[in-house]
Amino acid sequence: MAEDRNAMSPDNDDLARARAAWTYRGKKRPPFAVAPEPGQESVWDYPRPPAIVPSNALVEVYAGNRRLVRTRDLIRVLETGSPPTIYLPLAELDEAWLRPSRQRSFCEWKGPARYYHVQGDQGLIENAIWTYPEPLAGAEVLADRFSCYPSKLRCVLDGETVRAQAGGFYGGWITSRIVGPWKGEPGTGHY
Repeated sequence: MAEDRNAMSPDNDDLARARAAWTYRGKKRPPFAVAPEPGQESVWDYPRPPAIVPSNALVEVYAGNRRLVRTRDLIRVLETGSPPTIYLPLAELDEAWLRPSRQRSFCEWKGPARYYHVQGDQGLIENAIWTYPEPLAGAEVLADRFSCYPSKLRCVLDGETVRAQAGGFYGGWITSRIVGPWKGEPGTGHY
């Protein structure tokens, strides 16, 4: 997900160029990719455009000690070179904890994103979650869902505390079941 804070929706030519710019598309694992062991997934096997996969894994998200959501209703977005991004139902999140942000971004696969600050028990956590209220074709299932940065909120997936992608640019959820390397690490700008 690109994070241009002043992003505008591109025209069709811009969108086509952005989608065509990716070198790796999940069809063949590149030689630098870590081979997954049994029970693991390689982010280099994920497709582009991303796969949108329902899951019933147990997810808990916390702002400090305040639990924001606990659910088994999640969607994994699997995109080449990135750990899965997890999307949860907005209906299960208490909107009283959210404060609108002026930050916006645009993803060439999912569309325009809106961000929200989260009121945690220890203060305001800026730009911690995002939504795609008007997703592009193919990503419509995300319209009533949100995702969050594991670097800002404590995210737990099936009992394992999620690690954040480096750099704060992407919102992938890293667990022991995922192998990379993935976007965001030093030297990965060409992915």
